[in-house]
Amino acid sequence: MIELVQKQFGERIKELRKERNLSQEKFALSIGMDRTYYSSVETGNRNVSIENIKKIADGFHISLEELFKGM
Repeated sequence: MIELVQKQFGERIKELRKERNLSQEKFALSIGMDRTYYSSVETGNRNVSIENIKKIADGFHISLEELFKGM
């Protein structure tokens, strides 16, 4: 179950990033996150903390509610 949620979250943030035409590196840098860490979140291979989820939402300029929309 946890792995499924991680994969869904990763797919969601990848979709949002691509909609904005941002590379993983550029987005990760803009939110103060290491690119390899961000990449592992996006691929669903990392159980990301709520603190980093908030950084991601803020980086997309959306609410946490919007970040999880459709999951």
